[in-house]
Amino acid sequence: MRTDSWSDTAFMSPQALSNSQARAKHFAGLAQQALIAEAELTPKPGLVDRRGSGVHSDLSLAILRHSAFAIEPYFSAMASIPPGTAPSQPLREWLALVGREAEHAMFKATGGSNSHKGAIWTLGLLLSAAAMGERDELDGRTIATSASKIASFEDRALPRLVSHGDVVAKRYGVMGARGEALCGFPHVINVGLPMLHLRRAIGATESVARLDALLSIMSRLDDTCLLYRGGKEGLMAAKGGAAAVESAGGNGTPIGRLRLKHLDQQLLTLGVSPGGSGDLLAATLFLDAVERGENEVQADQSRSEGTYGAD
Repeated sequence: MRTDSWSDTAFMSPQALSNSQARAKHFAGLAQQALIAEAELTPKPGLVDRRGSGVHSDLSLAILRHSAFAIEPYFSAMASIPPGTAPSQPLREWLALVGREAEHAMFKATGGSNSHKGAIWTLGLLLSAAAMGERDELDGRTIATSASKIASFEDRALPRLVSHGDVVAKRYGVMGARGEALCGFPHVINVGLPMLHLRRAIGATESVARLDALLSIMSRLDDTCLLYRGGKEGLMAAKGGAAAVESAGGNGTPIGRLRLKHLDQQLLTLGVSPGGSGDLLAATLFLDAVERGENEVQADQSRSEGTYGAD
């Protein structure tokens, strides 16, 4: 059975414990808000957003919101680690246990649909690593490095557990979600965050900045969600289409918007969506809020632009 917090908190003073619990609730709230902000961002190619369900017949925006709230308490547990705690085998296995319970809560909330399994892995590692850091260490790269150290330990409780992403990663020789974590989340640190910051710096709206961060990740990531549904054709279509939007100056330009619309229609035709990239965008938004010392992830302000596949 899951414990409410990492066992080391039993040795903390009441004041320190209270501070740790407040910090855990704060990080969990940011993670939940990042998931909802990513889900609401519109228009995303092939993914659930305000227009509809994209290629996901078993998901909707309402389901994704419900799922994010259902797993927030487990994020809070994962973030209960006292500052200064070092990555370790017992910590990794405790986080895995909490993660499996979060997945159970997710499936219960969604009626059996996989809404956030990848995000539980990614955000679980990052918010745990953020909680472990001292207040002057809360920059994205430091957090991602700590998360990679946690991920380097095996979960001995389920050593043979293999996901669809693991199968696809092995088949195509790509990193997958575990490889991304082990490498310190390079598509978040070196791609998503810099693009988000760049677009803000030149005066883009927050929605444009977030969409361009997503497209930048898509153009570079060997997304196992795309490979699982559409093989190399699906992956190359997504990467090439996202790069085309980027080369046009992003989705804030007229040509960029036309290319994004074309990419959206292409992915719908192929029946694929960049779910892994979506998870990494949520991670980008989480780390951005942590770095800036924000109390919350700003709610998405984008609006629906017609229906999927509309001319």
